[in-house]
Amino acid sequence: MWAWALWLLPLLCRPTRAALPAKPENISCIYHYKRNFTCTWSPEKGANHTWYQVKRTHTFGEDSDTCNSTSEGRASCSFVRLITYPDIYQIQVQARNADGMAESDVTVWDLDTIIKVEPPVIFSVKPVPGVKRMLRVQWAKPVSSALNYTLRFRANGSDPWREVSFEKEMDGDSAYNLTGLQAFAVYAVALRCAAWKSKFWSGWSREEAGMTEEEAPLGLDVWRTLGPARADGLRPVMLLWKKARGAPPLERTLGYLVQYFPENSTHLAKTENTTHEHQGLELYLGNETYWVSVVSYNSLGHSPTATLRVPAVAEQPVQCIEAVQTHFTADWLVVTWQSSAPDVDAWIVEWLPDLESAPLCWEPVSRARNWTIQRGSLRLPFWCYNISVHPVLQDGVGQPYRAQVSFEQDVPSAGPVTKVENIGVKTVTVTWKEVPKSQRNGFISNYTIFYQAENGEGFSRTVDPSTLRYGLESLTRGTPYTLQVMASTRAGGTNGTRVNFKTLSISVLEVYLITALVGGGLLILTVLTVAYGLRRPNRLKHLCWPQVPNPAQSSLATWVGLQTKLPQKGLDDSVTAEDRILKPCPAPSDLIDKLVVNFENFLEEVSSEESGKGRENILGGENNEYVTFPHQAPTATEGAPGKPQHRRSGWPGGAGPGTEEPLLPSAQGAGPARVPEHGPPNPYLKNSVTTREFLVSETLPDHGRREI
Repeated sequence: MWAWALWLLPLLCRPTRAALPAKPENISCIYHYKRNFTCTWSPEKGANHTWYQVKRTHTFGEDSDTCNSTSEGRASCSFVRLITYPDIYQIQVQARNADGMAESDVTVWDLDTIIKVEPPVIFSVKPVPGVKRMLRVQWAKPVSSALNYTLRFRANGSDPWREVSFEKEMDGDSAYNLTGLQAFAVYAVALRCAAWKSKFWSGWSREEAGMTEEEAPLGLDVWRTLGPARADGLRPVMLLWKKARGAPPLERTLGYLVQYFPENSTHLAKTENTTHEHQGLELYLGNETYWVSVVSYNSLGHSPTATLRVPAVAEQPVQCIEAVQTHFTADWLVVTWQSSAPDVDAWIVEWLPDLESAPLCWEPVSRARNWTIQRGSLRLPFWCYNISVHPVLQDGVGQPYRAQVSFEQDVPSAGPVTKVENIGVKTVTVTWKEVPKSQRNGFISNYTIFYQAENGEGFSRTVDPSTLRYGLESLTRGTPYTLQVMASTRAGGTNGTRVNFKTLSISVLEVYLITALVGGGLLILTVLTVAYGLRRPNRLKHLCWPQVPNPAQSSLATWVGLQTKLPQKGLDDSVTAEDRILKPCPAPSDLIDKLVVNFENFLEEVSSEESGKGRENILGGENNEYVTFPHQAPTATEGAPGKPQHRRSGWPGGAGPGTEEPLLPSAQGAGPARVPEHGPPNPYLKNSVTTREFLVSETLPDHGRREI
């Protein structure tokens, strides 16, 4: 037991290592004139529960005192009492915690090198009467010793600060004349100072402003825009001018004198006085060359004359510029150009947004071939700007070179309006309108056509920005499609309107081809038919107008017994139509043979004269006559007893109008005669008289007559 206790005792009584504070380093001191003496140092990172004390030895090593930091861990301390100037101080910093103390090295500080005075107080910034372009700045000294000064100034609060440094002796005045300024301009001024040996500058004083004296206008820059010649021979010229670069921003001008005259007729000079606020005047000049001069004036005098040559309408400008490049640097747009005329050192740069009624902005450039403009000067950052560079020659203006630029781009606000035309079987034409300039937000770099068949794969086609019409091919026949066009800029793209269409199942060409084939076939058939008809007209006549059989020569009478009405040829004209009608009469046994023989002769005589009439009657004339015959002629013995039989004279065998013979038995008007069943039927007439069998019709009483 005791052995274990002896073994643990050294472990329990083991001494711990002390954590002393870190030695303070990087001591820095500054003497704030008439305020305090402050020193700072670098403590250990994360040094908690540490207190600091600064020991100061001053008055050339005879006096000393201390300063304690006001809070735990603070690495600064200020002496506010017993500050002697000029003097040399010795500084040592002590760090203390619960485990012990650490001291820094002793540092020595000369107050002349570390003094920091208060900023001067400016009480006057005024021009000197009679002295142009100068301001006199006066202030109060912060100390009576010699000081170094830095004066900064700028005009109108927008130009960058410019600085000027100077020294003032201990007994010197506290004023400075600021020269080389612009006339009639407001300048802001600020001042700071430092002791001669000190490395610490005071802060900047409060800004004060002053205006230089007014003087006669400095000068003008002149430009023009030319319009087309009118029918009356005059040409509108818009004359523009602005204050020359370097002119006072607040230069006061009472008016402008504009003089213009033809190049070869100085005695025709005209002068106009204008106070136009926009510094422009519209002139109407002739077609020849003109010289124009502009002078501004105020109460103190006139500016130098600015002249400009307006070329004739027919004059061709000289080409001096080969190319223009644009690029962006931070917030600046830089335009550079190359020229083949090394002696040209004056240029005019125009820029304006691509709008119909946008005002023209311009600026002259001298002894340089580049031009810059800040982003803030472009009112529409997403808008396309037209930039033109004009070379200014001694005797005129050369051919301008134009370019387009957009300082910043975004996706278009709207896509193109799309429609489809000329829809075919496998093709379609897509047309779209340009995106309005106000919605482009930059340059349109390309257009992309997206189209997809119903439940099919999608396709796309990309075209350049100058293309507004494109034909799609290799589509599927009779298929619905969805299509839209996307307009893209450098920042992205926006889709336009969606269009639905369906390809055709059959093309117009195919319809024309089928129509042509069918029409050609019909035409060939017609030609062949006409040719066949010309070669065999009877056959064509028979096909087109078939011959209708004569009912008088048919066997229909065997079915229905009717009174017969026969045409008479060679009879006396005095015979009436009533007398021509066959009346019932007894028929002898040889009547059939006699009728056949005489009827053949009758047909030969009648056919030549009555062929046309008979054909007309057959085809449906108004006075058609029909002759019907029974199928089989009855014998004389079959005549009905008690019925009178008549025979007419003039007919074969003594039959005629005045002769009565028994023909056929009458059915007392009750209907048609009964056809015997044992008699063979006569064949249908075949246009051959020799094969016909002429049968005498059954004559019925008047009240039983029928006509077919």
